[in-house]
Amino acid sequence: MSMFSLLRRPCRNRFYSTILSPSSSAPLSSKEKTRAALSLLKTEKNPERILDICRAATLTPETHLDRVAFSIAISKLSESNYFEGIRQFLDELKTRPDLRNERFLSHAIVLYGQANMLDHAIRSFKQMDELGVPRSTKSLNALVFACVLAKNYKEVSRIYLEFPKIYGIEPNLDTYNTVIKAFCESGSSSSVYSVLAEMDRKHVKPNATTFGLMLAGFYKEDKLEDVGKVLRLMEKYGIHPGLSTYNIRIQSLCKLKRSSEAKALLDGMMSRGMKPNSVTYCHLIHGFCREGNLEEAKKLFEDMKRRGCKPDSDCYFTLIHFLCQGGDFETALGICKESMGKNWIPNFTTMTILVKGLVNISKVDDARELIKQVKERFTTNNDKWDEIEAGLPQ
Repeated sequence: MSMFSLLRRPCRNRFYSTILSPSSSAPLSSKEKTRAALSLLKTEKNPERILDICRAATLTPETHLDRVAFSIAISKLSESNYFEGIRQFLDELKTRPDLRNERFLSHAIVLYGQANMLDHAIRSFKQMDELGVPRSTKSLNALVFACVLAKNYKEVSRIYLEFPKIYGIEPNLDTYNTVIKAFCESGSSSSVYSVLAEMDRKHVKPNATTFGLMLAGFYKEDKLEDVGKVLRLMEKYGIHPGLSTYNIRIQSLCKLKRSSEAKALLDGMMSRGMKPNSVTYCHLIHGFCREGNLEEAKKLFEDMKRRGCKPDSDCYFTLIHFLCQGGDFETALGICKESMGKNWIPNFTTMTILVKGLVNISKVDDARELIKQVKERFTTNNDKWDEIEAGLPQ
């Protein structure tokens, strides 16, 4: 290292530390650094500044928070088409002694996939020898997953078929499940039977995830005969359909606009003594809303709460949106108040439709109160709300 580099390093470290805590001289812990970085990354748009924030936080893939920060940064840089910056940043991280391991390189491969830079993901996998890091099934799985993230299903197939032989790596259950996911996402669900046969040859037993992916794929392609085959295969392998399997089937039927069949599945699972969860209900509510059956959606929403399942924000927003679309502004108002009580505010478009709808049914005071509450909590769009408020009947 040159004398110039040695002189520059403390300066750079001081520069990076001030990014995360400009008003504090006390050093931050790793967790505090990541939290500060996450907060800054949410609003930062300048690509170079995003990279400086990441450098300041000294991120590693060891913790969930750090992985979230990496993911947000790469997403933002991709949106800005700052691909050369992504490459330089990840290559720079590979030189850090604490990151010269398979865990980091596998994570870098996944990040390249997220950025749709698959050539660099493959390069990083092949480069592991040069960096003195041994490859294993972990890094192979990262590469296959990177292909799925990049939606390059042709490369999934090539890597799955060629790389285990070239690099002497044995695929495991995660490898096979990711390949099955790729086939199902790409509309080639029938290819999963060959993967299942390969698993049998290698004595790798499929699990509930394997069959869940297959079910979702066959439903997506409306191959209901194959759905029956998969359910029989589950019996053969001694895997009993649990709640996650039912949720996949219910969601898939709702996506096909067959929500009544999905509701029949719910009734069937409950008659067997299996309890649905909030995910089950949210899929059904969304399905019935999309089909315009708001009465059934409202009943399910009430039944959900009665059974102690808590709707998430997305469930509230979906129901409010479709109730407004259907002109049921009174019910939408009640559910909106409930949602706002949990600090979940629907987006500006939905709230505007609700406010205008309330005015149309002569509930001007309620409309005015809604605007007041939104403005108190958010400063964004306040000028637009002022305009709407000014136009309300006096």
